[in-house]
Amino acid sequence: MMLLLPQVLTQATASACLAKLSGELRAQTPPEVVVDARALQQFDSVALAVLLALRRQALAVGKSWVVNGLPARLADLARLYGLADLLGLVQQVSAPQVSAVSAP
Repeated sequence: MMLLLPQVLTQATASACLAKLSGELRAQTPPEVVVDARALQQFDSVALAVLLALRRQALAVGKSWVVNGLPARLADLARLYGLADLLGLVQQVSAPQVSAVSAP
């Protein structure tokens, strides 16, 4: 069973969303909590707070944690805030761009 994030996760919806997903997390028996964020279309930084709260709850009961389908903009925000490691996001490193300059 996956925890499904809604299409909209903003300050206005965060409390209800966290309450719903927390209940689902407590009811899960598998040792891994999988959060599916593919439906997430409208969000603000509070979405990160919801994810961190769910992660904390999962780890408190000895479950592993993974987030699938996190939108790129939210992943970028997590990196900006220094939360990428906590959320299990893989750092994407692009190769440096090198320009060739010929000698005069």
